[in-house]
Amino acid sequence: MTKEVREAFAIRRKMVVLEYARLAGSVTEACREFEVPRSSFYFWKKSFDAEGRSGLVRKRPVARHHPRQLHPEVVEKILHLRRTYHLGPQRIAWYLERYHGIQVSCSSVYRTLVRNDMRRLPKKVGRRAIHTRRYAKQVPGHHIQVDVKFLSIKAADGTRARRFQYTAIDDATRIRALRIYRRHNQQNAMEFINYVIEKFPFRIHTVRTDRGHEFQAQFHWHVEDKGDQTCLYQAAFTRAQR
Repeated sequence: MTKEVREAFAIRRKMVVLEYARLAGSVTEACREFEVPRSSFYFWKKSFDAEGRSGLVRKRPVARHHPRQLHPEVVEKILHLRRTYHLGPQRIAWYLERYHGIQVSCSSVYRTLVRNDMRRLPKKVGRRAIHTRRYAKQVPGHHIQVDVKFLSIKAADGTRARRFQYTAIDDATRIRALRIYRRHNQQNAMEFINYVIEKFPFRIHTVRTDRGHEFQAQFHWHVEDKGDQTCLYQAAFTRAQR
């Protein structure tokens, strides 16, 4: 049984109870016959007298004046931004705060869209592709990215040995230097930086790392000491900037 059918049966039952009470001339007898509380009967009768048959439709209880309820003008702005520009909840909240000085949480915007059947965008509205943002510098040596790659090398006897490839790449010229070590520690990282400074044909300004365990305190102070001679210091980069 669908929701609409159940609602139709409920309205019909209420109408039968009200009609029975009118014909019998006794509310008590009608309530006893249909096992309906008197409070419910009078509530139905009041709604029926005020709105007719539509007053018997079961309404979801909602607070009339919630202290944190959005103002109708704010709701209209949210719906306008969604309908016209197809913005999401976060961008709508940002737009209202930026251009209208209205602070609304993303969750409030989302609930407003759901309440007004605007949760989903039209099917013909496509999503814009997110292009990769290239990270590059124009001056050689300004940014050197250093990272470590794990290698699995097959020996002559058929066994596999694990090695660690330290790589440094200049963002401007894409010149790179690499060395392979047996261990993955700060001592090898410091030795590799010395090798990079020696081999690169330009002055190095910044070394960017992911701050792994091989690029911690000892490595940091080693870079600081080298900075006295080469203007070198350490910075962090994210995975997206590699």
